[in-house]
Amino acid sequence: MTAVLTRRPGLARLRAAGPPLHLACLGFVALTVTAALLAPWLVPHDPNAVDLGDALAGPSAAHPLGVDTAGRDTFSRLLLGARTSLLGPLGVVVLSTLAGVAVGTTAAWRGGRLDSLLSRSTEVVFAFPGLLLAILVISVYGEGLLAPVLALGIAYLPYVSRLTRSLVLAERARPYVSAYRVQGHSAAQICLRHVLPNIAPVVLAQATINFGYALMDLAGLSFLGLGVPPLTPDWGRMVFDGQTAVQRGYPLSAVLPCVLIVLTVVAFNVVGERWADRVARRDR
Repeated sequence: MTAVLTRRPGLARLRAAGPPLHLACLGFVALTVTAALLAPWLVPHDPNAVDLGDALAGPSAAHPLGVDTAGRDTFSRLLLGARTSLLGPLGVVVLSTLAGVAVGTTAAWRGGRLDSLLSRSTEVVFAFPGLLLAILVISVYGEGLLAPVLALGIAYLPYVSRLTRSLVLAERARPYVSAYRVQGHSAAQICLRHVLPNIAPVVLAQATINFGYALMDLAGLSFLGLGVPPLTPDWGRMVFDGQTAVQRGYPLSAVLPCVLIVLTVVAFNVVGERWADRVARRDR
C-alpha cells in the first residue's frame, strides 16, 4: 500500500522516540478534544466579560492565568477558544477528505481522459498557496470561520485526492476486484464496500496530519486579523490581541495560546504519522 503523502517534512526524530511519545501525544489530543467539548461547562468566567480596571493583572486565585488587555480571563478564553480552534480544522479536514476521496477514486477507477482532467485540475489547485486562497476568499466574504474553512478545504483537496488515486490504483489491480467484477458487482459497489474500507486507514492517517496543518493555517489567519470576529475566543485571535500586552511586558495572554497551538499541531502530527507507520508495517 502506498505511503502517506505528507505536506511538509515529517517528524522523523520525534517518531524515532518510540511509543512513549506517541502515547503522550495521544493523551494530549484526547485531553484537548475533551476540554473543547466540555468548555461551556468548565469555564469559570464569562470569556468576553471586560474589566478594564483589572487589565493585565497577573495570576491570582480568581484568575489563575491572569487577564488580557481588556480584563478578560485568560484561562476561560483558552478553554473556550479550543472549541473554535479545533472546529475550524475539523471542517477543513472533513471537506478536503470527502471531496479528495471522491475525486481520487473517480480518477483512478475511470482512467483515461477523465483521469487526466481531474489530475491536471488538482495540480492547478496544488500550485496555488492555500493561505493566499483563504485571504482572497476572506477579502470577498469578510471575517468569519466559514470562508477560510472552505478555502483551505479546497487547497487541501489535492493532497487527499493524489493519495487516494494512488491507493485505488493499487487496489484495483488486486485479484479480489476482478473476482467481484466477474460476479457482476458494479463499480460503485466494489469501491464503497471493499476498496474504500481497505484504504481508509491510510486516508485517515493523512487526515490526522492535515488537521494539525489546518489548525496552524487557521491560527495564522486569525493572528493576521482575518479569521474569526474579535469577540470570538480563539487561540490565533488571542495571539493577535496579546501583541499589545507583550509590548507592555505582560506576555502570558499571548504566549499561552502559542504554546497550545504548537503542542496541538505536534501532537496531531505524531499521532497521524505513527498511525501511518503502523499501516505501512501491516501491509508489508
